[in-house]
Amino acid sequence: MTKNSQRIHFIAIGGSIMHSLAICLAKAGHHVSGSDDHFHEPSKSKLKESGLLPENEGWDASKINSDLDFVILGMHAKANNPELLKAQELGLKVLSFPEYIYEASKNKKRLVIAGSHGKTSMTAMVMHVLQDVGRDFDYMVGARINGFDEQVKLSDAPIIVIEGDEYLTSPLDPRPKFFHYKHDIVTVSGIAWDHYNVFPTIENYISQFELLADSSAKGSTLIYCQEDDLATKVIGGKERPGVTTIPYKAHDHVVKDGVTYLKLPNDEIKIEIFGYHNMQNLSGAQALLKQIDVTDEQFYKAIASFSGAGKRMEILGKNEASTIYTDFAHAPSKLLATTSAVKHQFPNRFLVACLELHTFSSLNKDFIEQYKNTFNDPDEAIIFINPEAVKQKGLEILTEEDLRTAFNRKDIILFNDSAKLNEHLMQHNWTNKNLILMSSGNFGGLNLQALKQHIL
Repeated sequence: MTKNSQRIHFIAIGGSIMHSLAICLAKAGHHVSGSDDHFHEPSKSKLKESGLLPENEGWDASKINSDLDFVILGMHAKANNPELLKAQELGLKVLSFPEYIYEASKNKKRLVIAGSHGKTSMTAMVMHVLQDVGRDFDYMVGARINGFDEQVKLSDAPIIVIEGDEYLTSPLDPRPKFFHYKHDIVTVSGIAWDHYNVFPTIENYISQFELLADSSAKGSTLIYCQEDDLATKVIGGKERPGVTTIPYKAHDHVVKDGVTYLKLPNDEIKIEIFGYHNMQNLSGAQALLKQIDVTDEQFYKAIASFSGAGKRMEILGKNEASTIYTDFAHAPSKLLATTSAVKHQFPNRFLVACLELHTFSSLNKDFIEQYKNTFNDPDEAIIFINPEAVKQKGLEILTEEDLRTAFNRKDIILFNDSAKLNEHLMQHNWTNKNLILMSSGNFGGLNLQALKQHIL
């Protein structure tokens, strides 16, 4: 251990972002330990490679002792977690993930990117441009980004770019994570009801973003998408003394032969990403970067090589006749944006879109009507539901008729068995067809590489 190192224990170290913070702190010379009751990939392999993977799954109160400087608590843990109870009994300092990020960055300029959709992509764009122009910065982002080894970096850099998630902070703190970052600049990409399990009404959900804007200190800046009605109402429709408010809209662009070009006053620039929502994200990133003196010339030079964030319209494979994309698209607004983007980019290709309903909200009969008319663009619309996932969430499984009514599409095809889904996709003739596979799960173990090899 180095001179200023600390002993830190992670409760729920296997989380998608928690493991990255653990690795970051271990590399900085801190003594890091952790526990979790289940480990998924890639977290498991990355923790093992870093020497941080616990020998056994499960919670172990004996790991908690007075030698620890503090404990970092993940959202996956429960309030009655034995390790947490032991930490509280010993009077140890317990911090949530966002509380720790703030503590580590309170002397930096904090750039927070929030919104129901687009925040990961916009955060990735900002990171890509800053790296390209040679700026020193820290970051925290919820996905794998090309050109960056980890999802968290903490150093002596003067600024930090933070993806601001509206989901709850921890079992001890039922507030959205983004409140803790105390932004200097915050961008809100758009607002569309999500996380039904913790925000049971749309009004409750929307109010979180209004509270975020209201928490802005004097001298801070609010940036919002003016093409989003709720963001315009909540962010732009209210005067906040001493706070600068900046609207943005989708960047002018044109699509030619399946390629998107940004339209500039005297030029056009070819870019790798596409879709109207990404043109909005791009403008939001540009507006934010202007606040820290990145010029338009620097921005356009850098953004031309941006290829997107992991599993955000990510290309699994392609040939001259077909392209396969993977995407999370785990909320109605994201599903609409993704499918619309691919169909409009390739209007002459047949589009097969397969969506796994995997989250609590998407599998809930009281929320599913929010998907109305969000799955109209594909030529063939497929939904996969894993009965085991439904069982784990204690919900009633949705029928094909439930889905056809909720989505307002009468030809939706439902699969509950990954083998049958695979067989159906294998039977397609994939000439002049595109496929999107959208899920925050894994389609019940569907072998994507084998499917890719068959199609391409």
